[in-house]
Amino acid sequence: MAESPSRTPIRIVVEGVGEARGELVKILAPLTVGALLKRMPLRGRVHPTQGGHSFIVGIRRGTEKSVSSVEAGTVAYWPMGDAVVLYSRDARPYSLVNKVGQILEGLELLESLRSGSRVRIERI
Repeated sequence: MAESPSRTPIRIVVEGVGEARGELVKILAPLTVGALLKRMPLRGRVHPTQGGHSFIVGIRRGTEKSVSSVEAGTVAYWPMGDAVVLYSRDARPYSLVNKVGQILEGLELLESLRSGSRVRIERI
């Protein structure tokens, strides 16, 4: 999984549990993905949300090519909460989200997340 101008490989590390792999896809929301990449690595404690887990990232972006439903494995930015959301199942979020990427390997890891789990997202 090599980095290209439009796709950036990422590792999602859950402390003490394991890691998953995915990618951020610039074409999905170019400004949001750019802001997330500048802040890498992203770190936080997750909290359950509709269909997944979120953590605050502090980039303060608005909606960009936003959607009202997501599939399992979606990585999204939630403007209302200023947070990244990792979706473990199909969902209709509380409010619009910007899809920014996808989890390609290790989706089952998200099932083990508990409120307060430490997560780190980094470039590979």
